[in-house]
Amino acid sequence: MQVTQFCHRYRAVAAGVLVSVWCVNGAAQSDSNAWVTDELSTYVRSGPTDGYRIVGTLSAGEQVEVLETNGDYSRVRGDDDEAVWILSEELQQTPSASEQLPELESQVESLTEELDGINEEWEQRVASMRETLDAREQRIDELETRNDQLGSDADESSEQVRSLQARLDTQEEDLLLRYFMYGGGVAGAGLVVGLIVPHLPRRRKKRDRWF
Repeated sequence: MQVTQFCHRYRAVAAGVLVSVWCVNGAAQSDSNAWVTDELSTYVRSGPTDGYRIVGTLSAGEQVEVLETNGDYSRVRGDDDEAVWILSEELQQTPSASEQLPELESQVESLTEELDGINEEWEQRVASMRETLDAREQRIDELETRNDQLGSDADESSEQVRSLQARLDTQEEDLLLRYFMYGGGVAGAGLVVGLIVPHLPRRRKKRDRWF
């Protein structure tokens, strides 16, 4: 969308440049040159009034050299080097469209080629940005998949830790129970021995006899 807008703006600027070039070219021409209007071929006379006879015609858009001006007429010299009189209003100070057209077409072609080059450059940039974006999106997907895998592994590890902790607690309880049972057995045996020993018959000591 941005590329299309840029192209439209560029074409508008190019058109403005062409109009400016046309005006500058017309202003840069010598004051002694003029062009017959682009309408129709016009009659020329042998003198500076309507009373003089018509001696020929000048083609629309033809370039002439202005020699002098008298009233409503100007004396001009055309390609045939013959000086004739023509109504001043039928002259213009800018090159005719027929003469400017090839140059303008050349400029349009040049600007079009430049525009095509800019379009191609923008398309390459957009394609490069799209490739970069696709690569980043792919990398993000890979990282998200890896993160999910790590989360699953972490949950599994946590479950294993809880299971091992439960087994350890059970073993500690069993060991404590065994310790109490062993201690109780030792204490009970000691008690039994303590009760039995006093009731055992004692050995009488032999008295030493003197002879």
